[in-house]
Amino acid sequence: MQLSFYLRLDLMNMKVCKFGGTSVATADQIRKVVDIVTSDAERKIVVVSAPGKRFSDDVKVTDLLIRLGEAALSGAETDPHLERVLSRFREITDELGLSTDISSEIESDLRDRLSNDKEDSSLYMDTMKAAGEDNNAKLIAAYFSLIGCDAKYINPKDGGLLVNDRPQRVRALSEGDERLAKLREESGLIVFPGFFGFTKDGTLRTFNRGGSDITGAIVAAAVGADLYENFTDVDSVFAANPTVIENPVPIKTMTYREMRELAYAGFSVFHDEALIPAFRKSIPVCIKNTNNPNAPGTLIVKERDYNEQQVIGIAADSGFTAIYVDKFLMNLEIGFGRRLLQIFEEEEISYEHTPSGIDNLSIIIRTRFLTKEKEERIVGRIHKELEPDAVIVEHDYSMIVLVGEGMQYTTGLAARAATAIAKTGANIEMINQGSSEVSLVFGVKVQDETKILKELYKEFFVKSYVKS
Repeated sequence: MQLSFYLRLDLMNMKVCKFGGTSVATADQIRKVVDIVTSDAERKIVVVSAPGKRFSDDVKVTDLLIRLGEAALSGAETDPHLERVLSRFREITDELGLSTDISSEIESDLRDRLSNDKEDSSLYMDTMKAAGEDNNAKLIAAYFSLIGCDAKYINPKDGGLLVNDRPQRVRALSEGDERLAKLREESGLIVFPGFFGFTKDGTLRTFNRGGSDITGAIVAAAVGADLYENFTDVDSVFAANPTVIENPVPIKTMTYREMRELAYAGFSVFHDEALIPAFRKSIPVCIKNTNNPNAPGTLIVKERDYNEQQVIGIAADSGFTAIYVDKFLMNLEIGFGRRLLQIFEEEEISYEHTPSGIDNLSIIIRTRFLTKEKEERIVGRIHKELEPDAVIVEHDYSMIVLVGEGMQYTTGLAARAATAIAKTGANIEMINQGSSEVSLVFGVKVQDETKILKELYKEFFVKSYVKS
């Protein structure tokens, strides 16, 4: 390995690359990461997750840390849980040939976290969960150094990843961008832990789902990267769920809005929130496979040629509840919709869709937010405060979403989709299309989801590809 490998970085383009949990789950996987990074001198900043699953029945390090933190909060014995976490890191450090000092440093860090103030259980758990990414970044930086790379670990607090205070959901603050931008000027390779940041007063807070994806996008946007590479365990984003559709076509290029719609509707390759920083700074994002880095992957950009494929993908997601409210002359009752939505706001439930007619309005929500008590309270409040003719609650809905920015320029697309669904014998419970016409949503019963997805895929992808 040449020690001068990164000396020319200030003169060339720069890439930020993020590696997910499966990409850094074992010593062998970390060697692949190192080979990928060192094969391209433009890869300057590496954002890493905590070690993920090594096999299907394995447990992620983050989940082990959650168990450890919960044991500490409940006053239970923590040593068995601590040993499970340490053994995962010890296995990696030993196989990479790293000094035992690294293992000792990780153990010391974990014990320090365990001894933190437990008065605020939420913040305590954030500190425990973040230990996976933080210590893995230290470990990976040490391995880069071992093989001769000029590499350093940088903590998000020192790097400038600033997040907001509670009680709002955690998000990055633009005030930290100026400090983050200086990472571009650092010599050598930077290894940066994903998943967490710090408030102005130095309090650690973790991001929600896909936290490392979010970190990677924040850093890429702040430093003005020429490309943000998100390495995972698939060759690309596919046009449909490969566990349902056999060998679905890969998506070569898609827009931010298309990926956002697909991620929201069930595509788990990339967290929808992670696109926001890249979108705002127009940073291209490429989804690539750590285990097959030469595959082109999927490029996510601001605009694409819509003529190539009007529908870019089909997603399906279950776990929805529809609350139908019917009232004669509803359209003439000023403020009805606002008062209805206010009930959900006061119950701290966000809505997903609101299809409506002149005398009826439906609120589609995620079922997981609706306890039996909340459901009864909401229905009772609607009857009392809005005096409707009827309120009906329907569970077990799936939302099937056609996505593509080219759909707005295509005549008859909704008819094609409805005809394809009709062939399955299933009933369409709800249709919703946003004003931007990037997505077309069909609400169906969950038992019909798979057969509808297959028929829609056949209509929009098998036929079009046969023709081409």
